Amino acid sequence: MGIISQKTKGRAWRLREFSMQRYESLIPELEAITGKIIPFNRQGIVLLSYGEDELEKWKNLINLRQSQGLELQWLDQDQVKVKYPQINQGKVLGAVYSPQDRQVDPTALTLALVEAAKSRGVTFQFGIKVESLETVKTTNNQQVCQFLKTGVGELNSDWVVVSAGLGTTPLISDIAKENNREKLINIRPVLGQALQVRCLETLGNLGFEPVITGNDIHIVPLGNAEYWIGATVEFPEHGDEILANSELLNLVLKGAIAICPALENATIIKQWSGLRPRPEGIPAPVIGNLPGFENILLATGHYRNGVLLAPATANEIQEILRIEGAILK
Repeated sequence: MGIISQKTKGRAWRLREFSMQRYESLIPELEAITGKIIPFNRQGIVLLSYGEDELEKWKNLINLRQSQGLELQWLDQDQVKVKYPQINQGKVLGAVYSPQDRQVDPTALTLALVEAAKSRGVTFQFGIKVESLETVKTTNNQQVCQFLKTGVGELNSDWVVVSAGLGTTPLISDIAKENNREKLINIRPVLGQALQVRCLETLGNLGFEPVITGNDIHIVPLGNAEYWIGATVEFPEHGDEILANSELLNLVLKGAIAICPALENATIIKQWSGLRPRPEGIPAPVIGNLPGFENILLATGHYRNGVLLAPATANEIQEILRIEGAILK
């Protein structure tokens, strides 16, 4: 979530603000380069409010966003009923509508980014394991990565950007602990499960399908009466191993049905799970220099906001390379 997020200042808001703006131009740019449509829902997000204690918080956010030139709307119960008839009014006191928040298909976006990058000369080596980063000490007591050892040979490196998610800690732990053990980045897994369902008909008013979220359950329209429903948040109990808990996924589905009762008659057509990379003890995401290393950068540990913050992350790394690259030259 961007504009509708309670993040209002500092890095957390700055990254969101940049990404929201960049997506408006990035999607058409990628579509022009690839000739493919990237599903991009421009109809906003509706966040349901259930508690009287939330009203002041949302009204303050609405006022703040207006001062920033951004739009948020408060909808009372009657307005929610008219605009979103698919929603069970039950305990809903109102809702916040964010017309400028977006939803993009992450798979289509990733494939388009790869294709666009290839067209500009980028070479990808998928399925190749990076075994180690080979470093040497410089005269100023820093380390420089000279090359990467991979399963198919060595790659010389001017700069290394580690965007490996949960693979980050294993990759950098050996070199980092030799220099800054106390600054070792530890990224832990958090499992999420989700569903894709097909309804008998489109929920709500035809032609207007924003994302609906309530009680941290998200109902994401895909078109053709299909929806994503998710997602669980499951932390490891011992070590890093997490087994998907089917009961938690059932609770998410029941919660979604409580929001939109018509989902009870939907057919589950897909079910999946994935691991989110969450930095331990520091805010997500981790963007910047690996402490003690001149030419190793981190762009990782985005937890639940990887897609949202992708443009801002790329921009941050680009700026570091532009400024520090010039200095090192």
